[in-house]
Amino acid sequence: MSTQENIPKLGVVAIGRNEGARLRACLQSVVGRVEAVVYVDSGSTDGSVELARSLGAEVVRLDMSQPFTAARARNAGLARLRAVLPDVEFVQFLDGDCEVREGWLAAAIVEMQQDERLAAVCGRRRERYPEASIYNLLCDLEWNTPVGDARACGGDALMRAAALSQVGGFRDSLIAGEEPELCVRFRAAGRTIRRLPHEMTWHDAAMTRFGQWWKRSVRAGHAYAEGAALHGAPPEKHWTREVRSNWIWGAAVPLAALLLAWPTHGLSLLLFAAYVLLGARIWRHCRRRAMPLRAAAVYTLFTLLGKLPNAVGQLQYHWNRLRGRRSRLIEYKGAAACS
Repeated sequence: MSTQENIPKLGVVAIGRNEGARLRACLQSVVGRVEAVVYVDSGSTDGSVELARSLGAEVVRLDMSQPFTAARARNAGLARLRAVLPDVEFVQFLDGDCEVREGWLAAAIVEMQQDERLAAVCGRRRERYPEASIYNLLCDLEWNTPVGDARACGGDALMRAAALSQVGGFRDSLIAGEEPELCVRFRAAGRTIRRLPHEMTWHDAAMTRFGQWWKRSVRAGHAYAEGAALHGAPPEKHWTREVRSNWIWGAAVPLAALLLAWPTHGLSLLLFAAYVLLGARIWRHCRRRAMPLRAAAVYTLFTLLGKLPNAVGQLQYHWNRLRGRRSRLIEYKGAAACS
C-alpha cells in the first residue's frame, strides 16, 4: 500500500482474539497509512495486546465479564477512535484475520466523497487460502457479491462516521449478523450501501473441519432468525425469505419425509427428491455467475446441506427467546471476532 493512502480523518477499528501472525499482517496493512488505528482485544492470551501496541495501534481491552459480541467490540473501538481522533470522518472496520489490500482505502474514500448519501462501501474480500479446504473455498464464494448498490456489507467495510452516529452504531446484543442489521437502519435513515469493483481485503478463515463449517452455519441461522424478528415486517422483510427457506428445507421437508415413512409405507421418502430440484436451481444460479464447475458443485452441495444447521440456529434463537435467555456466542474457531 502506498503512502498516498495517508488520508486525513480516516481511522481503522480492528477486532480480534488470539489471531497471532494474522493480527500482525492486519495491523501492518493500515498502521502509518491512516490517522489512527484502534485494536479491540477480547481476551487474547497470545500477546496480541502487546503486539498491537508495539505496532503503534491504540488498544482497547474489552471487559470479558460481559457477554462478548463483535458488535460490542466494534462500538468500543469506534468510541476510542473518536476519543483520539474527534474529527474522524470515515472508519474502516476490520476483523483481526484480515489484511487491507493496496489501493482500497483511496478508492473507497473517493467513492464516499462523490456520494454524500453513502453510509458504507465494501469491496472484494478474498480468502487467502481457498485451496486449503472446501470450507475456505465456500467462504471465498460467499463473499463474491454483485457490484453496485447493495442491501448490506460484511465485517470489513469503510463507513461514514456521521452515518454511524445517525443510527446509533452497531446493536451490541447481536451475536451475529450485526452488519446487515446496521445496514437496515442505514437504509431506513435514507442512506445507501455500495459494493465497489475493487479488491478490499485478504481473509484467513482457517477452516479445515466439517464441525467448523457446521457451527458457522448454525450461527448464520441464528442471525437470520434474529434479524427477521427485528426487521421482518414490511416493507423491509429483512431475512424473512432466508428464514422461510431454512424452515422448509432444513426442518419441514426432512421431518415430514421421515415421520410419515411408516404410515405411507415409505412413499413420503420421495419428498427427498425435491432436494434434487432445489439443487438444480442453485446450480443454474452458480453457472449464470460463471462459477467454475468444481466451485459450483461445492457451493450447490453445501448450500443444500446448510439448510439443516441454519434451521438448528433458528431454533436455538427462538428457544432462547422463549425462555427469556440471551443467546451465547457461537464460535467456529478460536478467535471470537471473526466472521
